Amino acid sequence: MRLGARVFKTGIAITFALVLAKLLQLPSPVFAGISAVFAMQPTIYRSYLSLIEQVQANVIGAVFAIVFTLIFGHDPFIIGLTAILVIALFLRPRLESSISVALVTVIAIMEYTGEHFIEFALIRFSTIMLGVLSAFVVNLVFLPPKYEKKLYTKIVEYTEQILKWIRMNIRHASEHHLLKEDIEKFKENMMKLDQLYLLYKEERTYFRKHKYSKSRKLVLYRQMIVATNRALETLKLLHRLENELSHTPAELQDAIKNELDCLLNYHDQILLKFIGKAKSDPQSQFATEACSGKKGLIRSFLNHYVEQSVEQENYQLFPLIGAIIEYSHQLEHLDTLIESFHHYHKEEHVVPTPEQE
Repeated sequence: MRLGARVFKTGIAITFALVLAKLLQLPSPVFAGISAVFAMQPTIYRSYLSLIEQVQANVIGAVFAIVFTLIFGHDPFIIGLTAILVIALFLRPRLESSISVALVTVIAIMEYTGEHFIEFALIRFSTIMLGVLSAFVVNLVFLPPKYEKKLYTKIVEYTEQILKWIRMNIRHASEHHLLKEDIEKFKENMMKLDQLYLLYKEERTYFRKHKYSKSRKLVLYRQMIVATNRALETLKLLHRLENELSHTPAELQDAIKNELDCLLNYHDQILLKFIGKAKSDPQSQFATEACSGKKGLIRSFLNHYVEQSVEQENYQLFPLIGAIIEYSHQLEHLDTLIESFHHYHKEEHVVPTPEQE
């Protein structure tokens, strides 16, 4: 079992909230710990948004609890009715995530049946707010999330897995059913990449120089994901059309194999170039071959499917040829973006390394 930074930060936030509540001698410090759990977010920006939403939720929950208690009393039916009204109020965009904290506030305040109710309600409200603020401070200070390195690492990991299967498939070394299972996993992995990208996008920069760099990196990482998606689409078509491809002339099979071999090597080189482990040369061997190889692939395809008038049913390979060409275009675009990034941000480390963190 792997424990991430958010797990540790949640534990720290709970401890911090409980300790502060006891130091301030607030009754029922457990409510501070509970609200800290709800307030913990994966990014600093989301923590800031959550802080604003949680404050609003606590204020609204406290107001409803105080008003309904003063008017109708502490009956369990009244508490349930108040909770229903609060939920109905929060069932709208951007407020649903705050329902839990608002309900904790309502219950924490309305369960009191003693004297000095207003004073007690303010203390409970303050206790819950202490937990929310504790979570924000912990997320800001302890182990601030760094999604760029994780995003790049996952892009490289998932891309290498897809490229490995393509290499095996074009050499007829892949197991059909095992590849089918992995393709489903790859689809899920690409959705995870999109989520990681959004988390990285939400990370805020505070200096103009870094903002320009961040904007370019966002474009770069998005294009990396697009290129990996094109590789996955090519793999899916190779898998689906495996039988049809095996019955095509050897010349066309060789053309497809050679072009894909070139594109896979080109893709590997681009990812290494991004972190400075491969030469930055727009006229590299792989780039030149990728630009010219697709022309030979199209020429070979036309020779066998137009001039020789092959039967209509064999035109099922059209999508595969199109996918390979599109994959080539996306790699060339990614290569251009990386060249541009290195030109304008020569002194900046592209991806944080352990030594730099």
